[in-house]
Amino acid sequence: MNIESLRMFCLVVDEGSISQAARLSYVSQPAVTRQIHQLENFYGTLLFDRTDGKMKVTDAGKLLYPYAKSIIHDFNRSTEMIKQAMGEYHTILHVGASFTIGEYLLPSLLGRFKKEKPDFKVTLTIKNTPSILEDLANDVIDLALVEGLVENKDLLVEKFADDELILVCSPEHYWNKEIQISELLNERMILRESGSGTRLIVENMLRENGVLKKINGYMELGSTQAIKSAVEAGLGISILPKLTVARELELGLLKEVEIAGVTIIRNLWLVKKHKRFSKMGVTQFLDFIQNKT
Repeated sequence: MNIESLRMFCLVVDEGSISQAARLSYVSQPAVTRQIHQLENFYGTLLFDRTDGKMKVTDAGKLLYPYAKSIIHDFNRSTEMIKQAMGEYHTILHVGASFTIGEYLLPSLLGRFKKEKPDFKVTLTIKNTPSILEDLANDVIDLALVEGLVENKDLLVEKFADDELILVCSPEHYWNKEIQISELLNERMILRESGSGTRLIVENMLRENGVLKKINGYMELGSTQAIKSAVEAGLGISILPKLTVARELELGLLKEVEIAGVTIIRNLWLVKKHKRFSKMGVTQFLDFIQNKT
């Protein structure tokens, strides 16, 4: 048994097939099968049930999986720490972010970080908040930046910035700089899909002000970019994170309108795991964020 056998076992479990694990590892399927057989011979039991042409993890495989993940993680961390101590390393930082942060805030932030730390290699993964937090829990990424709720009490969560949600309309809209919230009832509201974090915040605000059930929410779109384009075309109004419309406001493609007595601020969260050792890349990136945001 060796680390690579455990690593391959975990990859097969994660991907659900030997062929996919082989493709991701750039090896042949027989090579993956040999690694699995080595583990099965070592433990003296089957780790996968291959009956009926389907591969399922056996009870023994399910028991082994968390231990194998832990062993691989500790091995990787020990390798990093030794190389870091010996000065023989290239720092690689894996950052995960939810869509709004990953698409609108992090690109410029990472660009500035790379200018200060040109030797660092940075990868960015963008998914919804639950998926990013799952990647963090499984050590796929080193840290996460999200705007959604973080309910996992085993993770360290701290605010690193905030974002305001604002009302926007097309430049040709008759509204001036400020309206009463009741004026929303005369407009066609364009919303994100049900379950979106941004939509939940907007709906909570409308509910608190007693107008949610009266709103003419006539269109749902699955991306912020699609909503911006629809609003710009005069198809309706929307309430969006300010950082997502900064460029359009600057270019005059959208117009910001204040709602009297209403301010919507949400926190942006930096999430990391409890670590025995601090990875140099994580430490330096955290210092950078705290000084730049």
